[in-house]
Amino acid sequence: MPRPPQTKTSTRKISERRLSDVAKHLVVPSGIKTTGYPAVEAQCRKMGVQHDPWQKGLGRAILAKRENGLYAAGIGGVLISICRQVGKTFSIGTIVFALCILFPGIKVLWTAHHSATSDETFETLSALARRRRIAPYIAHNGIRQGNGKQRIKFANGSRIMFGAREHGFGRGIPGVTIVVFDEAQILKAKALSDMIPAANTATNPLIIYMGTPPKPDDPAEVFRARRKKALAIKEQRAKGDPVDYDTLYVEVGADAGDDVEDRATLEKANPSFPDRTPWESILRLRENLTDPSDWAREGLGIWDEEELGGSREIMAEEWQATEVTAVPEEGLRALGVAFSADGTRVAVAGALKHSGGSHLELIDANTGSLEEGIGPLADWIALRAHTIAQITISGRAGADALALALRERKVSAKAIRVASTPEYFAACSMLPDAVRGTTVTHPAAPEGDLLDASVAVCDKKFRGTAGSWGWAATTADGDETPTEAISLALWGVRTTKRRPGKKQEVI
Repeated sequence: MPRPPQTKTSTRKISERRLSDVAKHLVVPSGIKTTGYPAVEAQCRKMGVQHDPWQKGLGRAILAKRENGLYAAGIGGVLISICRQVGKTFSIGTIVFALCILFPGIKVLWTAHHSATSDETFETLSALARRRRIAPYIAHNGIRQGNGKQRIKFANGSRIMFGAREHGFGRGIPGVTIVVFDEAQILKAKALSDMIPAANTATNPLIIYMGTPPKPDDPAEVFRARRKKALAIKEQRAKGDPVDYDTLYVEVGADAGDDVEDRATLEKANPSFPDRTPWESILRLRENLTDPSDWAREGLGIWDEEELGGSREIMAEEWQATEVTAVPEEGLRALGVAFSADGTRVAVAGALKHSGGSHLELIDANTGSLEEGIGPLADWIALRAHTIAQITISGRAGADALALALRERKVSAKAIRVASTPEYFAACSMLPDAVRGTTVTHPAAPEGDLLDASVAVCDKKFRGTAGSWGWAATTADGDETPTEAISLALWGVRTTKRRPGKKQEVI
């Protein structure tokens, strides 16, 4: 990778930019009245530490407080998605050091997934603790380097303990005030549930998650889910909705499609380059990340969802794990029918509930005139209605019209269910839970299958302020209706009390 030339878009002092200038996404908690950063900044000056403007903004946001004096992000935590070689350990570490000095006796857990990362962080912060203007705050023999017992103890009783999650670090340690989850892109839900109780007894806890965009095979369900929610909140606020939010989300990175060899791209992705992070450090990182996708994620902070033009809630490996070649033949049947918001697309799916779970199939998906499609669809369903326990329909554009057409064809009103908004949300959330619990199956399909294509680009779209969500396609040519249809069919077959026949064949 050649040294990039200075470009016209470059500025002389990149590090002088504010957080709002460098963050691609900045979603702040609601109810902010003040911040604890001024005291931290003053303490940092005593330690000989000077933050750049973007770091000051990050500190103000992390330590923002509500009217009651508690951290505004004290419930949901602080999430930071940022590339490598930015100095995030220094930025967060100096803030944590200042808090340890200002508040005697606090406990901090600093955890990474891998031991190597945890050891490297400990060495970096140990070197910081040995600085001439910081060392007086450290207890005598306060830096312990024993394997598995690494810690920095301050003279006032505060301490920072380091360890790797892969070895179970953090469980059973009471009275923790601050938890830093490094490598948050490899944070499993179980590890999170093991460690969060450590901070539950603190009056004003602070939980910080920081990492790079995850690789496809990283167990990043926590990081991905919280990013999705943050971006949904940002979208709602952009529409003028006053949405409450108890989390701080900061994402710094280049944009998908940027020239990865352009100096301006590096400056956009890394607010510390070139004033704090020299070109040589970038070059070493680039040499070690030979795969362009790895470089985009770790060197430029670009999420795969942006690079690929879409995101998905149900991961490919989860979906593939529920494929079957042998289809069950007996069970309770239900249909799900989903209309798109504009009525131009409709999908029909079937679900069969059997002793081992539920089997799902997409029957058909069409694009065209709503008026021309309702009649033939109602005819097809009416011919099979005597074997179907429930027909669940959603989509304001066509649901009522199809329900009416079915009743006109003598389909029992008890078999027709136009899903309410809460029922639709329940159906959507039921599908990924069932896939991850492997309580559903679907046919192994050839490349280009409509259902597989839909699941591959469907993600959560949060609605309202209660955390409810529905399916949405995340690409311009994607179609959410097949995924909605199997969700409705599954919900219908699981919740209906109708039993139209004792023995029913698969659709």
